[in-house]
Amino acid sequence: MSDIRQRALGLLARREHSARELITKLIMRDYDEATVQSVVATLAKEGLQSDDRFAEDYIHGRIGKGYGPVRIKQELRGHGINDDLIYFHLDMHAPEWEMRAIRAREKRFGKKIPQDFNDKAKQMRFLQQRGFSGEQMRKIFGTSD
Repeated sequence: MSDIRQRALGLLARREHSARELITKLIMRDYDEATVQSVVATLAKEGLQSDDRFAEDYIHGRIGKGYGPVRIKQELRGHGINDDLIYFHLDMHAPEWEMRAIRAREKRFGKKIPQDFNDKAKQMRFLQQRGFSGEQMRKIFGTSD
């Protein structure tokens, strides 16, 4: 059990991990699943592993790379983070999403808003792939559809 704990602490020393991610990595090392889950639960109780910290750090990193709330939410779900925790942290950044979408669009396409339908559609697809919502895109492009 101490070997599993040391391995888990080594992983956590490099970066935050969600509980699911940590369990998966340890099981891949051929440790017993029940023991791994017990160790990860103990680490969480001791405050050494935290899905809350993981979500906060993950969101901060993805925002820095220009991603929007829709994509970040899906990625966090893939890491096993529950929706309440996801929405709590994403809502903290809610006032900033429109400005971040504008920055991502301007970084890629420049400041001028296109008038041509095809150019506008191309930019909207880019923002959608980045994880920004339709509402955020409508505000940027001033469309009502």
